[in-house]
Amino acid sequence: MDNASATSHSSRALLIIAASASLVLTTLALAVLSWTGWLTPPAGDRQSTVHDMGSAVMPFDLGETTHVFEMTETGGVQEVISDDPGDDGQIALIRQHLQHETQRFRAGDFSDPTSLHGSDMPGVGDLSHGADRLTIEYAELPNGARITFTTGDLRLLTALHRWFGAQLSDHASDATYR
Repeated sequence: MDNASATSHSSRALLIIAASASLVLTTLALAVLSWTGWLTPPAGDRQSTVHDMGSAVMPFDLGETTHVFEMTETGGVQEVISDDPGDDGQIALIRQHLQHETQRFRAGDFSDPTSLHGSDMPGVGDLSHGADRLTIEYAELPNGARITFTTGDLRLLTALHRWFGAQLSDHASDATYR
């Protein structure tokens, strides 16, 4: 074999080895991505995803409760009510959760909603940074609980209304506007 043939043969062998290594690495990368869930398409639409993920943030059953949002001139009211007024278990879970959320919101911690709706949720940045300019009150209802948000700051009022709108959109049939 002359030098030109040997060089050509070596180049082909190196090309085959490189192509094989590339194929093995690509297959391995796809396997890892598949195993970790990165290649799994999102299930259904955003509202279905929020509904399915709700139990990770809220202890009550989204299918057995309704979120009610009311935007007011000075803030807004968020209620969660049991669809069955006699379901003491759901009502207790609603109250426990909204008491906890009230405390967190007062401290500027909106991490529960963002873990469900996304960190880019409209209004949350302003609400987190302006929590000291919000009055946030908790109250029990016969079939659930309520959080009332009040502010005199127009920027926070707008942020609160945008935040409510995002939740209404994401919760779809699990929520209503009053």
